[in-house]
Amino acid sequence: MQRRLAFFIIFAALTIGSAAAQSPAMPDTVLEPIEAPILLSPDAYNNTIYAYPEQNLNLGFSVPDWKRIWINAGVLTGCYVAALTVLEMLPEDATTWNRAALQRVPLGTRWVNHVIKEGPEWDHDNPMFNFVLHPYSGAAYFMAARSNGLSFWGSLLFSAGVSTICWEFGIEAFMERPSWQDIFITPLVGAVMGEGFFRAKRYLVANNYCLWGSPIIGNIVAFLVDPVNEVVGLIGGNPARKYARARHLQLQSHPGPITLNGQTAYGLTLTATF
Repeated sequence: MQRRLAFFIIFAALTIGSAAAQSPAMPDTVLEPIEAPILLSPDAYNNTIYAYPEQNLNLGFSVPDWKRIWINAGVLTGCYVAALTVLEMLPEDATTWNRAALQRVPLGTRWVNHVIKEGPEWDHDNPMFNFVLHPYSGAAYFMAARSNGLSFWGSLLFSAGVSTICWEFGIEAFMERPSWQDIFITPLVGAVMGEGFFRAKRYLVANNYCLWGSPIIGNIVAFLVDPVNEVVGLIGGNPARKYARARHLQLQSHPGPITLNGQTAYGLTLTATF
Protein backbone atom coordinates (compact mmCIF):
# COMPACT_ATOMS: atom_id res chain seq x y z
CA MET A 1 0.00 0.00 0.00
CA GLN A 2 1.32 3.41 -0.88
CA ARG A 3 1.16 6.12 1.70
CA ARG A 4 1.59 9.68 0.63
CA LEU A 5 2.89 12.38 2.93
CA ALA A 6 2.55 15.95 1.68
CA PHE A 7 4.79 18.64 3.11
CA PHE A 8 4.03 22.25 2.27
CA ILE A 9 6.71 24.92 2.05
CA ILE A 10 5.07 28.32 1.68
CA PHE A 11 7.05 31.11 0.11
CA ALA A 12 5.56 34.25 1.66
CA ALA A 13 7.57 36.42 -0.70
CA LEU A 14 5.52 35.10 -3.60
CA THR A 15 2.18 36.13 -2.07
CA ILE A 16 0.65 39.52 -2.55
CA GLY A 17 1.34 40.27 1.08
CA SER A 18 -0.65 40.17 4.22
CA ALA A 19 -3.10 42.75 2.90
CA ALA A 20 -3.94 40.55 -0.05
CA ALA A 21 -4.39 37.58 2.25
CA GLN A 22 -6.98 39.56 4.24
CA SER A 23 -8.78 40.80 1.14
CA PRO A 24 -12.00 38.94 0.25
CA ALA A 25 -11.21 39.18 -3.45
CA MET A 26 -9.03 36.42 -4.91
CA PRO A 27 -6.92 36.88 -8.04
CA ASP A 28 -8.57 35.84 -11.28
CA THR A 29 -5.50 33.93 -12.48
CA VAL A 30 -4.97 30.50 -10.98
CA LEU A 31 -1.46 29.08 -11.22
CA GLU A 32 -1.49 25.44 -12.23
CA PRO A 33 0.95 22.97 -10.62
CA ILE A 34 4.09 22.27 -12.60
CA GLU A 35 5.20 18.65 -12.80
CA ALA A 36 8.75 18.43 -11.47
CA PRO A 37 11.25 15.61 -12.08
CA ILE A 38 11.30 12.64 -9.75
CA LEU A 39 13.97 13.33 -7.16
CA LEU A 40 14.55 9.72 -6.18
CA SER A 41 13.78 6.94 -8.59
CA PRO A 42 14.63 3.23 -8.93
CA ASP A 43 16.17 4.18 -12.29
CA ALA A 44 19.09 5.54 -10.27
CA TYR A 45 19.87 1.95 -9.28
CA ASN A 46 19.50 0.20 -12.62
CA ASN A 47 22.92 -1.43 -12.25
CA THR A 48 21.16 -4.57 -10.99
CA ILE A 49 19.44 -7.19 -13.13
CA TYR A 50 16.40 -6.89 -10.86
CA ALA A 51 15.74 -3.44 -12.37
CA TYR A 52 14.70 -5.16 -15.63
CA PRO A 53 11.53 -7.15 -14.78
CA GLU A 54 10.50 -7.17 -18.45
CA GLN A 55 13.48 -9.49 -19.11
CA ASN A 56 12.27 -12.05 -16.56
CA LEU A 57 11.80 -14.85 -19.13
CA ASN A 58 14.82 -13.96 -21.26
CA LEU A 59 17.46 -16.51 -20.27
CA GLY A 60 20.04 -14.79 -22.46
CA PHE A 61 19.65 -11.28 -21.01
CA SER A 62 22.83 -10.12 -19.28
CA VAL A 63 23.96 -6.95 -17.48
CA PRO A 64 26.98 -8.32 -15.59
CA ASP A 65 28.56 -6.59 -12.62
CA TRP A 66 32.00 -8.12 -13.09
CA LYS A 67 33.47 -6.57 -9.98
CA ARG A 68 30.95 -8.27 -7.71
CA ILE A 69 31.14 -11.51 -9.68
CA TRP A 70 34.90 -11.68 -9.15
CA ILE A 71 34.46 -10.78 -5.48
CA ASN A 72 32.03 -13.69 -5.11
CA ALA A 73 34.44 -16.02 -6.90
CA GLY A 74 37.19 -15.00 -4.48
CA VAL A 75 34.92 -15.46 -1.47
CA LEU A 76 33.91 -18.95 -2.63
CA THR A 77 37.54 -19.91 -3.24
CA GLY A 78 38.46 -18.73 0.25
CA CYS A 79 35.59 -20.76 1.69
CA TYR A 80 36.84 -23.83 -0.17
CA VAL A 81 40.32 -23.49 1.29
CA ALA A 82 38.87 -22.94 4.76
CA ALA A 83 36.59 -25.98 4.36
CA LEU A 84 39.52 -28.17 3.34
CA THR A 85 41.48 -26.95 6.36
CA VAL A 86 38.58 -27.81 8.67
CA LEU A 87 38.12 -31.24 7.08
CA GLU A 88 41.81 -31.94 7.54
CA MET A 89 41.43 -31.23 11.25
CA LEU A 90 38.35 -33.43 11.77
CA PRO A 91 38.67 -36.97 13.16
CA GLU A 92 39.22 -39.59 10.48
CA ASP A 93 35.81 -41.18 11.03
CA ALA A 94 34.14 -37.84 10.19
CA THR A 95 35.10 -38.16 6.50
CA THR A 96 35.53 -41.01 4.01
CA TRP A 97 39.21 -40.17 3.59
CA ASN A 98 41.89 -42.59 4.73
CA ARG A 99 44.07 -39.91 6.28
CA ALA A 100 46.88 -42.27 7.24
CA ALA A 101 47.25 -43.46 3.65
CA LEU A 102 46.94 -39.93 2.26
CA GLN A 103 49.63 -38.51 4.52
CA ARG A 104 52.15 -41.00 3.15
CA VAL A 105 51.79 -39.44 -0.31
CA PRO A 106 52.97 -35.89 -1.14
CA LEU A 107 50.19 -33.39 -1.83
CA GLY A 108 51.06 -32.86 -5.50
CA THR A 109 51.37 -36.58 -6.15
CA ARG A 110 47.94 -37.14 -4.63
CA TRP A 111 46.38 -34.70 -7.10
CA VAL A 112 48.11 -36.33 -10.09
CA ASN A 113 47.01 -39.79 -8.95
CA HIS A 114 43.39 -38.78 -8.35
CA VAL A 115 42.88 -36.61 -11.44
CA ILE A 116 45.30 -37.81 -14.13
CA LYS A 117 46.01 -41.46 -13.40
CA GLU A 118 42.78 -42.68 -11.81
CA GLY A 119 40.23 -40.09 -12.92
CA PRO A 120 36.63 -39.58 -11.76
CA GLU A 121 34.63 -42.33 -10.10
CA TRP A 122 31.01 -43.04 -9.16
CA ASP A 123 30.93 -42.27 -5.46
CA HIS A 124 28.76 -43.92 -2.81
CA ASP A 125 27.96 -40.88 -0.70
CA ASN A 126 24.64 -40.50 1.07
CA PRO A 127 21.91 -39.64 -1.50
CA MET A 128 21.02 -36.61 0.65
CA PHE A 129 24.43 -35.17 -0.21
CA ASN A 130 24.50 -36.15 -3.89
CA PHE A 131 20.95 -35.25 -4.86
CA VAL A 132 19.88 -32.54 -2.39
CA LEU A 133 22.77 -30.69 -0.75
CA HIS A 134 25.08 -30.71 -3.76
CA PRO A 135 22.40 -29.32 -6.13
CA TYR A 136 21.60 -26.67 -3.52
CA SER A 137 25.30 -25.75 -3.46
CA GLY A 138 25.23 -25.54 -7.25
CA ALA A 139 22.18 -23.26 -7.03
CA ALA A 140 24.02 -21.01 -4.57
CA TYR A 141 27.01 -20.78 -6.96
CA PHE A 142 24.61 -20.09 -9.83
CA MET A 143 22.93 -17.27 -7.90
CA ALA A 144 26.32 -15.76 -7.03
CA ALA A 145 26.55 -14.89 -10.73
CA ARG A 146 22.87 -14.63 -11.75
CA SER A 147 22.05 -12.00 -9.13
CA ASN A 148 24.95 -9.94 -10.45
CA GLY A 149 23.62 -9.76 -13.97
CA LEU A 150 24.94 -12.82 -15.81
CA SER A 151 22.53 -14.66 -18.10
CA PHE A 152 21.25 -18.14 -17.29
CA TRP A 153 23.92 -19.67 -19.51
CA GLY A 154 26.72 -17.55 -18.11
CA SER A 155 25.64 -18.38 -14.58
CA LEU A 156 25.58 -22.08 -15.46
CA LEU A 157 29.19 -21.83 -16.66
CA PHE A 158 30.14 -19.93 -13.50
CA SER A 159 28.54 -22.61 -11.33
CA ALA A 160 30.27 -25.39 -13.28
CA GLY A 161 33.60 -23.61 -13.02
CA VAL A 162 33.29 -23.16 -9.27
CA SER A 163 31.94 -26.63 -8.44
CA THR A 164 33.75 -28.75 -11.02
CA ILE A 165 37.06 -27.02 -11.71
CA CYS A 166 37.74 -25.28 -8.40
CA TRP A 167 36.37 -28.00 -6.11
CA GLU A 168 36.15 -31.41 -7.78
CA PHE A 169 39.34 -31.10 -9.85
CA GLY A 170 40.91 -28.58 -7.50
CA ILE A 171 40.70 -28.52 -3.71
CA GLU A 172 38.95 -31.85 -3.14
CA ALA A 173 41.13 -33.69 -5.66
CA PHE A 174 44.03 -33.46 -3.21
CA MET A 175 42.05 -35.76 -0.92
CA GLU A 176 40.00 -38.03 -3.20
CA ARG A 177 39.10 -38.79 -6.80
CA PRO A 178 36.53 -36.51 -8.47
CA SER A 179 32.92 -37.73 -8.39
CA TRP A 180 30.86 -38.22 -11.53
CA GLN A 181 27.70 -37.20 -9.65
CA ASP A 182 29.28 -33.99 -8.41
CA ILE A 183 30.72 -33.12 -11.83
CA PHE A 184 27.30 -33.14 -13.52
CA ILE A 185 24.53 -33.05 -10.91
CA THR A 186 25.87 -30.12 -8.90
CA PRO A 187 26.04 -27.56 -11.76
CA LEU A 188 23.22 -28.85 -13.99
CA VAL A 189 20.52 -29.56 -11.40
CA GLY A 190 21.85 -26.60 -9.43
CA ALA A 191 21.26 -24.29 -12.42
CA VAL A 192 17.63 -25.39 -12.75
CA MET A 193 17.12 -24.96 -9.01
CA GLY A 194 19.04 -21.69 -9.11
CA GLU A 195 16.82 -20.22 -11.84
CA GLY A 196 13.86 -20.95 -9.58
CA PHE A 197 15.71 -19.17 -6.79
CA PHE A 198 16.31 -16.24 -9.16
CA ARG A 199 12.57 -15.90 -9.87
CA ALA A 200 11.86 -16.04 -6.13
CA LYS A 201 14.52 -13.39 -5.45
CA ARG A 202 13.05 -11.18 -8.17
CA TYR A 203 9.65 -11.40 -6.43
CA LEU A 204 11.23 -10.49 -3.10
CA VAL A 205 13.04 -7.48 -4.57
CA ALA A 206 9.83 -6.29 -6.25
CA ASN A 207 8.07 -6.46 -2.87
CA ASN A 208 10.82 -4.80 -0.83
CA TYR A 209 12.00 -8.11 0.64
CA CYS A 210 8.57 -8.93 2.08
CA LEU A 211 6.88 -12.32 1.73
CA TRP A 212 3.29 -12.87 2.84
CA GLY A 213 3.43 -9.35 4.23
CA SER A 214 6.37 -10.17 6.50
CA PRO A 215 9.85 -8.64 6.05
CA ILE A 216 11.23 -11.25 8.47
CA ILE A 217 10.09 -14.18 6.32
CA GLY A 218 11.16 -12.32 3.19
CA ASN A 219 14.69 -11.74 4.45
CA ILE A 220 15.06 -15.33 5.65
CA VAL A 221 14.02 -16.64 2.23
CA ALA A 222 16.37 -14.15 0.54
CA PHE A 223 19.33 -15.53 2.49
CA LEU A 224 18.30 -19.10 1.66
CA VAL A 225 17.92 -18.57 -2.09
CA ASP A 226 20.92 -16.25 -2.52
CA PRO A 227 23.29 -16.86 0.39
CA VAL A 228 26.50 -15.63 -1.26
CA ASN A 229 25.22 -12.22 -2.36
CA GLU A 230 23.21 -11.58 0.79
CA VAL A 231 26.16 -12.37 3.07
CA VAL A 232 28.70 -10.46 0.97
CA GLY A 233 26.18 -7.62 0.73
CA LEU A 234 26.27 -7.18 4.50
CA ILE A 235 29.83 -5.89 4.08
CA GLY A 236 30.07 -4.51 0.56
CA GLY A 237 26.52 -3.27 0.00
CA ASN A 238 23.72 -4.92 -1.95
CA PRO A 239 22.50 -3.33 -5.23
CA ALA A 240 19.32 -5.43 -5.16
CA ARG A 241 18.37 -4.07 -1.74
CA LYS A 242 19.16 -0.49 -2.81
CA TYR A 243 16.91 -0.93 -5.83
CA ALA A 244 14.14 -2.45 -3.71
CA ARG A 245 14.22 0.52 -1.33
CA ALA A 246 14.30 3.06 -4.18
CA ARG A 247 11.41 1.27 -5.85
CA HIS A 248 9.26 1.84 -2.79
CA LEU A 249 10.45 5.37 -1.98
CA GLN A 250 10.00 8.13 -4.53
CA LEU A 251 10.10 11.89 -3.96
CA GLN A 252 8.36 14.39 -6.22
CA SER A 253 8.04 18.18 -6.00
CA HIS A 254 5.07 20.12 -7.36
CA PRO A 255 5.19 23.96 -7.38
CA GLY A 256 1.74 25.56 -7.41
CA PRO A 257 -1.00 27.30 -5.42
CA ILE A 258 -1.86 25.82 -2.04
CA THR A 259 -4.44 26.66 0.61
CA LEU A 260 -3.59 26.71 4.29
CA ASN A 261 -5.88 28.02 7.04
CA GLY A 262 -8.21 29.47 4.45
CA GLN A 263 -5.47 31.49 2.77
CA THR A 264 -4.09 30.87 -0.70
CA ALA A 265 -0.42 31.23 -1.51
CA TYR A 266 2.08 29.92 -4.02
CA GLY A 267 4.27 27.16 -2.65
CA LEU A 268 5.86 23.77 -3.15
CA THR A 269 4.33 20.36 -2.48
CA LEU A 270 6.84 17.60 -1.73
CA THR A 271 5.35 14.11 -2.08
CA ALA A 272 7.01 10.99 -0.69
CA THR A 273 5.71 7.64 -1.94
CA PHE A 274 6.80 4.46 -0.16
